[in-house]
Amino acid sequence: MIVGLGVFAICALGALIAAVSLLAMALPGRPRPWLVHLLHRAAWLAAASAAAVYALGLIGVLASQLAYNDGADSVPAPACRDGFSADTVRHLVRHEASYLPLRFDCVRDDGTTYTSDPNYTWVNWTTLLLGVCAALLVTGAGYVTEFRARRALR
Repeated sequence: MIVGLGVFAICALGALIAAVSLLAMALPGRPRPWLVHLLHRAAWLAAASAAAVYALGLIGVLASQLAYNDGADSVPAPACRDGFSADTVRHLVRHEASYLPLRFDCVRDDGTTYTSDPNYTWVNWTTLLLGVCAALLVTGAGYVTEFRARRALR
């Protein structure tokens, strides 16, 4: 759990540094070719942000997993009980934790499942979209570099 918080802090710090370096591109004296540097710095920002969001969700899944079977009144998992009706909790048999995509599902005796926290949905989608943005920005930087090289040969 503490490792997860450390990973989140490192990723958040990396995102902050990437954001500052991205904003520095607006200042005079920026490196040339500035478009390639801008795309690379934006890619680093998106990648670090994706890692920070994923680490934040991972902390939630790990906390739910650690709370299970940890002392009195910990079975079924507290994440599956807190905030749910008594009828729903009465039919719980187990839980399933997933780390990719992030999920902590509660399983009833009839085989149906429900998520313990709907916030995992936005965490997963945000991580995916930021990762795709980072990949597209790196690809765009490669295309800009290739375009400049082909134009220089003419």
